Amino acid sequence: MRTSPKSAAPAAGFRQPVFDSQATFRVILDAMAHPGRVLHLPLRPDPVGALGPAAVAVALALVDNDTRVWLDPGAKTEPVGDFLRFHCGCAFAERPEDATFAFVSEPRTCVPLWSFGLGTPEYPDRSSTVILQVDNLEDGGRGARLTGPGIETEAHLSVSPLSDGFWDQAKANHSFFPLGIDILFVCGDRIAALPRSTAIEV
Repeated sequence: MRTSPKSAAPAAGFRQPVFDSQATFRVILDAMAHPGRVLHLPLRPDPVGALGPAAVAVALALVDNDTRVWLDPGAKTEPVGDFLRFHCGCAFAERPEDATFAFVSEPRTCVPLWSFGLGTPEYPDRSSTVILQVDNLEDGGRGARLTGPGIETEAHLSVSPLSDGFWDQAKANHSFFPLGIDILFVCGDRIAALPRSTAIEV
């Protein structure tokens, strides 16, 4: 972690941790159940380091002392590390493949998606969930075409910026099903999910 000469107290988390986490968790579940649908999170915590409000809310709702977190170089700073240790009690993974949750603040330079934990045939649930923070997130329009469980006919999702080849990597991730990672896109106070079960056309 990058450090500063004098550390400040960790930033504040949810005002009502139990109720606020539950409310956020319900929206995350709804997003996972309806891939490609952009939803607004019910609470907007303050940013922490490079992590914006939605990424912080997801961390507070999902991360705990049984999970390992990997941070990309932009997020791997002392304020973020202190915040997650204090509010979530998590451990940190040095390698993306060892992460339960991975937070990517610089999507253009994200490591290849297959670098994260894909699970095993015996335990496909032991894969990484990648929280990808982007600048633009919209459903509908001419975005990537999504089909699969939770989508009545098709959904369209526009996301930017992304790394070169991201959608090809996402297609490959789907081909690994039931293995593979799940992705949560976050932007401002919005969230959208791309589970491994979702098929993609671009």
